[in-house]
Amino acid sequence: MKVIENQTFDMERALYGCNGIAVRNCSFDGPADGESAFKEGEQIEVSDCFFNLRYPFWHDRGLTITDSEMTQGCRAALWYCDQVVIADTKLHGIKALRECSNVLIRNCDIISPEFGWSVRGIRMEDTTAVSEYFMMRSEDLTFRGVHFTGKYSFQYIKNAVFENCVFDTKDAFWHGENITVRDSVVKGEYLAWYSDGLTLLNCRIVGTQPLCYCKNLKLVDCEMVGTDLAFEKSEVEAVLTTKVDSIKNPRSGRICAPELGELIMDDEKAKGQVIIAGREKHHCKMCSCA
Repeated sequence: MKVIENQTFDMERALYGCNGIAVRNCSFDGPADGESAFKEGEQIEVSDCFFNLRYPFWHDRGLTITDSEMTQGCRAALWYCDQVVIADTKLHGIKALRECSNVLIRNCDIISPEFGWSVRGIRMEDTTAVSEYFMMRSEDLTFRGVHFTGKYSFQYIKNAVFENCVFDTKDAFWHGENITVRDSVVKGEYLAWYSDGLTLLNCRIVGTQPLCYCKNLKLVDCEMVGTDLAFEKSEVEAVLTTKVDSIKNPRSGRICAPELGELIMDDEKAKGQVIIAGREKHHCKMCSCA
C-alpha cells in the first residue's frame, strides 16, 4: 500500500482513481479550492487528515477514515460509496453521507443537516449527531449508544434496530417500517405517525401526540411522560409502566397502563381497549378518568 503523508492538497481531483493508498496527516484545503479529492478510488485508508473542500469521497469502495475532521466547508463528503468505516472523526458538513452501503460509524461527532439519506446497511455506535431529516429513506440500520438531537429524523426508514439510544427529535420514524427500539429515550412531538411494525421495548417516550395512525404497533414495559392524545387511529398492543396524560380513539388492540388522565373515544370506528390497573375502561364519548 502506497503511503502519502504530511502533504496539503487543494487541486481538483487530487487523488482521483487511486487504489491501495494510505493517506496520513494530510490537509485538503487551499486557494485552488478543488473538489472530489478521492473520487472513484478503492482500498483507501485515511487517518489524521483535515478536509475543508467539497465532495472528497464519491464512488469509493473499501474506504476507512479515522481520527480526521471534515469542516462545514466539506459538503457532501461521502456519496455512492461502499464498504466504509468511519471512526473517531468529525463530520460537520451538510449532506455528509448519501446513497452509500455497508457503513460502520463509531465514536464520531456528526453535525450535518440531511445526513444519511438512502443509505443501506449502516451501523452506528457511540456517536453523537445533530441533524435535520436524519437518515431519511435508509434501510437496514443498527444503532447502539447514539445520542441524536434534531428534527424529522428516521423518516421512511425500513428494517432498523436501535439500542441504548437517546433521541431528542420531532416527527421521528414517520412512515417507518419494521423498527425495533430497545432501552432508549425518545423525546419529541408526533412520534412515529403512519409507521408500520414499530416495537418499543423498555423505552421512555416523552412528548405530545405520539404514535398516531400506526399499524402493528407494540409497546412493552414503556414509560410515557407528557404524552397527551396518544395512539389516535392506531392498531396497538401496549403495556405501559406510567400514567398516560390522555389516549384518543385507538383503532384496535389493547393498551394497559397503571393510570390515565383522560380517555377520549368519540369516533365510532375506534375499537381499541384501554385497561387501567386491571380495570377495562368503557368506550364512552369524552370519558374523563381521574
